[in-house]
Amino acid sequence: MKLLFDADVLLNVALDRAAFADESTEAIERCQKVPRSLILAWQTVSNVYYVLRAARSDAKARTFISDMLRFAVVVSGGTEAVNRALSLPMNDFEDALQVAAAMSVDADFIVTRNVRDYRGSPVPIRTPHQFLMEERKS
Repeated sequence: MKLLFDADVLLNVALDRAAFADESTEAIERCQKVPRSLILAWQTVSNVYYVLRAARSDAKARTFISDMLRFAVVVSGGTEAVNRALSLPMNDFEDALQVAAAMSVDADFIVTRNVRDYRGSPVPIRTPHQFLMEERKS
């Protein structure tokens, strides 16, 4: 299974956002057990760095990203992915870029808390909670 994780899920963990950190952490830990199953879009890495550097420090941002790269795969988009994102019927272009990245690796799901902005995505969307509930059933 390939799952593209949106920045908000990573930031839940890195910033220890009380209401969301536990399920986000568990979702990431489940993917650690399956090589190459956790996918990050190129722009997710820069978004996470930017927010973490502002909220914590440059060193903490770099350490968190470095730790993620031990098991995550980063997908770079390129012109084809940007063109695909432009053609998607989505209002939020940054999220359309995430969808295009997910499509480029045939991801099974995008894991995000921001379900609303992914309307129109041809890739199924799951919150960390939904992903974990499905995993527990299987």
